[in-house]
Amino acid sequence: MDFLQLSGKRFLIFGVANKKSVAYAVSKLLKEEGAECVFVVQNDAISERVKKLFPDSEIFTCDVEKEEDIKNLRTKVGEKYESFDGMLHSIAFADYSDGMKPFHETPRRAFLQALEISCFSLVELSNAFSDLFTPNASVVTMSISTTQMASENYGYMAPIKAALDSSLAFLTKSFSSFSNVRFNAVAPSLLKTSASAGIPGYLDSYLYAEQVIPRKSPVQTEEAAAAVVFLLSPRSSGIVAQKIVVDAGMAINYFDKKIIESVVKEG
Repeated sequence: MDFLQLSGKRFLIFGVANKKSVAYAVSKLLKEEGAECVFVVQNDAISERVKKLFPDSEIFTCDVEKEEDIKNLRTKVGEKYESFDGMLHSIAFADYSDGMKPFHETPRRAFLQALEISCFSLVELSNAFSDLFTPNASVVTMSISTTQMASENYGYMAPIKAALDSSLAFLTKSFSSFSNVRFNAVAPSLLKTSASAGIPGYLDSYLYAEQVIPRKSPVQTEEAAAAVVFLLSPRSSGIVAQKIVVDAGMAINYFDKKIIESVVKEG
């Protein structure tokens, strides 16, 4: 039974880097449902890795910081494929090489680069492939569970993810003038991915989240991926311009009795 109605659908996947990637888990599930995945990665080195993971799939390269790369990608993809039923945008980058600074000391160059890669690339890629999306296509991006909490070790990326969240409504509205393409986001709490390993202090936050979550175990990448697959499917057609939080209940449990007791005793 094809409950998700994904068999025979084709999706453009941005962001697979290795087996720990959310995009990898999403692609694996899509393929299990009978869908076709066409991959876009940043460079040739990543392409070689992804070829080993999905040897029967087409893989293109594109550095989304380069406008010319996006134009060339659109041309190459368009020469081979007539349409896509959706797109996964799982791209984010922040330069923490100088260490984590207080937010008000965020370097202009670092902020704008992260904004371009992590947020504006969704707008630019959606525009580039607008004529290849089927009328009811679904575009999903990866956000974070909350942009309102001032997590010191996530720094300036939270405001950038807030901009990404806001763009969902504007993209959906813009596309509504010529299609029913919808834009949504999946927003997991802390995941164990290769990208997260580069965030200063991430491990401590991950271990803390493990304790705050009511079930006392962190969100798994596969859980976030399952939500993405649902949003990409026709079964989620009524969900439009929304951010679906996948945090295993972390947001309801910050005042957990045991955590309060441990903090008070330490104080």
